[in-house]
Amino acid sequence: MHAPDIRTALPGPNARALIERDAKYVSPSYTRDYPFVIARGEGAVVEDVDGNRFLDCAAGIAVNSTGVSHPDVVKAVTEQAQKFLHMSGTDFYYEPQVRLAETLASIAPIEGDVRTFFGNSGTEATEGAVKLSRYFTRRQGIIAFLGAFHGRSLGSLALTASKAIQRRGFGPFMPGVYHAPYPDPYRSSSPDHAAAQSLSFIEDQLFTHLVSPDEIAAIVVEPIQGEGGYIVPPAAFLQGLRELATKHGMLLVVDEVQSGMGRTGKMFASDHFGLKGDIVTMAKGIASGLPLGVICARAEVMSWPPGAHASTFGGNPVSCAAANATIALLQGSLVANAAAVGEHLMSGIRELQRKHELVGDVRGKGLMIGIELVRDRKTKTRAAEERNALVQAMFRRGVLALGAGRNALRLAPPLVLTKAQADSVLGVLDESLTEVASGAAVKG
Repeated sequence: MHAPDIRTALPGPNARALIERDAKYVSPSYTRDYPFVIARGEGAVVEDVDGNRFLDCAAGIAVNSTGVSHPDVVKAVTEQAQKFLHMSGTDFYYEPQVRLAETLASIAPIEGDVRTFFGNSGTEATEGAVKLSRYFTRRQGIIAFLGAFHGRSLGSLALTASKAIQRRGFGPFMPGVYHAPYPDPYRSSSPDHAAAQSLSFIEDQLFTHLVSPDEIAAIVVEPIQGEGGYIVPPAAFLQGLRELATKHGMLLVVDEVQSGMGRTGKMFASDHFGLKGDIVTMAKGIASGLPLGVICARAEVMSWPPGAHASTFGGNPVSCAAANATIALLQGSLVANAAAVGEHLMSGIRELQRKHELVGDVRGKGLMIGIELVRDRKTKTRAAEERNALVQAMFRRGVLALGAGRNALRLAPPLVLTKAQADSVLGVLDESLTEVASGAAVKG
């Protein structure tokens, strides 16, 4: 399958018909940025119901780590489905779940022995991590960060601070959550200054005016902030959190839901910073599109008794089979490919940055890339409307991308993306930036 290849006006007639059906019966809370209706896909190429082909730089929101329906994953899923579809892992045993737990214990960015709890999603992993932190420490408070996204269920929503619309109308929220600023090197005088500001806010403001540190159960942090704008923090910030948590007897919960499973060119984003968590949450790319949420924790921490926490469908055998196949592919070549192709793509975007004044910052690791759009590089004025227009302009040219934060474009393609495909993305990005800069896309 070659892409991009746009053959109809978008959306095409078949896509329009399905979108009309959707509008009548499906929840209006879903955020559809553009009218893409998938029919099938292969690798990093997806085809809509009208035969238009796109390069996928969204990957189902960073979920399709091995691409669309990778044959090794399909084979693992099919073989497991033919044996048995379900046998609740909270009440019984099955080999795919145990094997997956063994593998995760060997790769999770945690010191010492590791135990794993299985759920269905990232938000469930957050909920479980909060429960486990409170149970182990016998404390209630949680520190999270502005710009963070940890899920939308009511407990995890208390930690989420990405967009006001995600919280509007759902309060009151779980008590005991405190938010600190997440360091943004681009909007600070230096990375060290950004790190110091955030850490000092916690110690000099939160712990002085709002809560005693001995009431905090955990600090929950994304090692690279996802929905908040694909922001890569200074290493000193994450290491400072590790030291702060250890000093005050708190747990450090590292949210690798979006940044984990090879996305950054290492198995976990934490690996870039030498960061070790007490609890690490995972989901999204771990099972190549099947629902699976994971909490890994130091064995000492995951000491809750039978019945304290459970999930009927969590760690479903088919999802575990998909995850085992996914991790094998990641360890085989895909993590290395994400690093190499990500570097190639990032280099190309930085070339475009020299050409296009709209591009204020290019950041990321591996195939987790953020492009911040600004109206003025000196003042760093956010170009939110231009970002939205850029997403649409790229879609019309056959590349699926999404926004992140207030004014960043995120590129999170499947980890099978080739350098040739990355070059096609760069060509579309170049043309689309030119269109947006002319004002035509924003006005349209």
